[in-house]
This record gives sequence, C-alpha cells and structure tokens, in this order.
Amino acid sequence: MATARWHNRSMPSTARESSTASPEDREAGAQQIPTAQALEPEATAQAGTAPAFHDDDPPPLHRMPAAPLRWALQLFACLSLATGIAGIFIPGLPTTVFVLMAGWAAARSSQRMHTWLWRHRLFGPMLRNWARGGCVSRRAKWSASAMMSLCAVILLWTRPPAWVQAVALTSMGCVLVWLWFRPEP
Repeated sequence: MATARWHNRSMPSTARESSTASPEDREAGAQQIPTAQALEPEATAQAGTAPAFHDDDPPPLHRMPAAPLRWALQLFACLSLATGIAGIFIPGLPTTVFVLMAGWAAARSSQRMHTWLWRHRLFGPMLRNWARGGCVSRRAKWSASAMMSLCAVILLWTRPPAWVQAVALTSMGCVLVWLWFRPEP
C-alpha cells in the first residue's frame, strides 16, 4: 500500500485571498488532507500524469514479481550498473544508459538497491532527471558527444570494413541527434 503524502489543500482562492474573509476562515482553508495522487499512484499513472517526486524520495516501486524473475532482475540491475561504471573508464561505452537500465530493474526487484541508486551522489541525478521527463544534463550531452567523436576517429583510423563504419557512424549520429533534442534539467 502506498504511503500517503500530505499536502496543503486550501479553500477556493476567492475566500482565501479575500480581504473580507476572517483570519479563522483563512486558517481553516489550509487544512491537511491527503491527495488522491499520493494515495493511488497507479490511478495517476493510468491517467497519464507523471507523479511529482521529491529529490530524496525514490518513486514508488512497481509490484514485485515472483522470486525467480525478481532474482533475474536483480542480477540484470547489478550487471547493468557494473557496465555503467565500466563506461566511466572505457571510451565508447555509455554510462547513463546502463545506469537507467539498472534503475529500471532495481525498481522492479529491490527496494534497497533502488533507494541506494536514487540517493547516490553520481547515479541519483541521472535517475531523477530521467524521471522528471527524460531530461539529460548538458554535461552528459557534451561528454557523450566527445566520447562518440573519439570513437568515430578511432573507427576511421583503424579502417574496418565499409559496412561496419557506415553502421557505427550512422548509429552514433542518430544517438547524438536524439540526445541533443532531449530536454535539460
């Protein structure tokens, strides 16, 4: 069951802002009641509205699958995270994509790992930006552009078969165009 988050719900703005309203009326208008979004996250997801998250609060977990699938998802999350960490040091291997995949798998398999990733000082901003509408930071865009440019130079210098060059360069170009059209936080 989802934990209720409490928000101020005020009385209609005309009564709240009216100069004729008494202070008691204005105070009574700011009572604490849970919002429907906080009590039923599934309903808001179906309605197509993205729930609002605080930076410290990871989004609600999805329903936990059966044990074998949960273990497979945990393994996938660990392998994705390890690959993402390797991507920090290996040119051409993306970091953000693998961290996002680790966050996706952890949200479906492990509350502890999901919370750890969400609050991590390096991985957390990537997950929070993506959860806020698929945002990618300008720094990540420049870093990806630099790494893909380096890979393209190495690819052209080593002279692999023409079809390999064409597929790799076209893929990197498409990813860069897509990446630079992503919103920034």
